[in-house]
Amino acid sequence: MNSSESFAELGALINLIDEPDETIYLKIKERIISYENKAIPFLEDALEHNLNQLPQKRIKILLHKLRFDNVCVELSNWYLLGGANLFVACMIIAKYQYPHLDENAIKEDLEKIKRDVWLEFNLDLTALEKVRLINHILFDVYKFMGDRANFHAPVNSYLNTVMESRRGNPLSLAIVYLLVANLLEIPIYGVNLPEHFVLAYVDRHSDIHMSTPEKSNVLFYINPFSGGTTFSRGEIDEFLKQIKIEASPNFYMPCSNMDIIRRLLNNLIFAYDSTGNKLKAEELKMLLAILK
Repeated sequence: MNSSESFAELGALINLIDEPDETIYLKIKERIISYENKAIPFLEDALEHNLNQLPQKRIKILLHKLRFDNVCVELSNWYLLGGANLFVACMIIAKYQYPHLDENAIKEDLEKIKRDVWLEFNLDLTALEKVRLINHILFDVYKFMGDRANFHAPVNSYLNTVMESRRGNPLSLAIVYLLVANLLEIPIYGVNLPEHFVLAYVDRHSDIHMSTPEKSNVLFYINPFSGGTTFSRGEIDEFLKQIKIEASPNFYMPCSNMDIIRRLLNNLIFAYDSTGNKLKAEELKMLLAILK
């Protein structure tokens, strides 16, 4: 079947989407789904122009199914390719909730922040001075801050909404910080600390995979949720005592992008569970299972 024939069939199938016989409708649904991405613009157009309740409901279900399948495939591909690009994974997760987000606009926003930092940069800056400069641009100029009032709200976990509102939770603000640091080639990494995700500034001349907490290559830690304040290993020790969790090497050392995205998905699962949105929580658990 050539393209024009397949598009004609797809259009005809969508015109039959209000079929009252459920058995026949299920066959129509399966055939539409078989078109995968090709069906999405046709369904979007039908949704815009069809005001009847039954077709609208069915079109929304089909669109969600196709978009969710896309997110699953894209996340699986990211995982299989090694999970090197944190921005790509954040966009995949964001598209789960916001399928029409403008990825280029978010890239441009991050590049603008990076450029503003770079304009004040010089090679003689110490690690602490570099962090103070990033802090100034992110938190004083761009006004990013922790959202303490709606800490667990889902919007605080999606990169596009965090970039728009300049509000986030510890993990999402750390992701913004990491993405800017990566663009500047500054050796800052995520640290998977329980209950509060933080960052580590690593000695550029050491191997982050060979170090242990006892022979740490971490120069200091950064807390983006509190405006980029810096702290030492000893303060992690104290924090773990306060929350009554036994210390583990993983709580002090840089983690992978995979760990970051797993934590992002867990945050969203908790957020939707807390609001009673069990469907979204279950779908996000399916995305999390891809990374295990």
